[in-house]
Amino acid sequence: MDQGNLMGLDVGTSRLVVARPGGDEEFQFESQLNAFVSVPYSRMTENALRRESVSFHAQGEEIVVHGNEAPRFADLLNTETRRPMTVGVLNPGEKEGLPVIRRLIETMTKKGEGKPRIYFSVPAAPLNGEEGLTYHEATLRQMFQELDYEVRSINEGLAVIYSELEDTNYTGIGISCGGGLCNVCLAYLSLPALSFSIPKAGDFIDNSAASVTGDLANRVRLAKEESFYFNGHFVDKLQQVLTVYYDDMIYSLINAMKDAFSNSRRMPKLNRPIPIVLSGGTASPRGFRDRFEKIMRQTDFPIPISEIRAARDPLTATARGALVAAMTEM
Repeated sequence: MDQGNLMGLDVGTSRLVVARPGGDEEFQFESQLNAFVSVPYSRMTENALRRESVSFHAQGEEIVVHGNEAPRFADLLNTETRRPMTVGVLNPGEKEGLPVIRRLIETMTKKGEGKPRIYFSVPAAPLNGEEGLTYHEATLRQMFQELDYEVRSINEGLAVIYSELEDTNYTGIGISCGGGLCNVCLAYLSLPALSFSIPKAGDFIDNSAASVTGDLANRVRLAKEESFYFNGHFVDKLQQVLTVYYDDMIYSLINAMKDAFSNSRRMPKLNRPIPIVLSGGTASPRGFRDRFEKIMRQTDFPIPISEIRAARDPLTATARGALVAAMTEM
């Protein structure tokens, strides 16, 4: 198979990210927000959006703007963006969700000659159950097959390990802190031993902060992505509130890891300390790795850890790892 037809796809609650083999670069990436908003239809608006190359489609009396520009239009209309996914899986309350995902993926994975092979990410089950994962994966798989793509799925945390832990022979803990979930996978020599997710991630932080500040969650997310960082000395109330809920998420994640690794019968016998790698958009703010390590060092963690590192690019690590899997299995 031509490597040009191989792709890794991170199907995230917040973003869709595609990775392809690069030319001069090792890999090439494209990203779109997994969100949309409806605006009133007019021919003038339609023409203006087309001239600006904004991703949209006309639907009756509405124009549906999807992808990266959706939050700007939502802010203009003083409303929240609509989300095709929630808590890591397809949103059952959003009937337009799957068609929007399909349009975005079709645009991002334009087909060349031959049949594309796509490895797409799926979340791990929560510690206490499946909660829609079977339907989510099967529905996406059917969509890809309708588009005439050859597809395989890959666990999101395992994709992070494939992306970032080649130097430890794919042994370690991969963590992806996304919009809907934090995904965790422990692998030994590339084989997943234990994986799970918790539903505290970026959306939890945004919605919780918005409930305190009285602002829209969409505006909180924009402010968080543009200017938030950890330093412990904030004059701005939003920054202080975001820190509180970031800490809540990190404590919940580390405690879940401690419980899962302490109680699992599937844990491999490890003969040396292993690394943890942090990825995902929610792990992107400056200082996140240091904050995570500080809190973790206060915990009686059941596994010896050699280091805690940040992914080379937290936003693209899952897609990169999915592409590594596709190229390896080619």
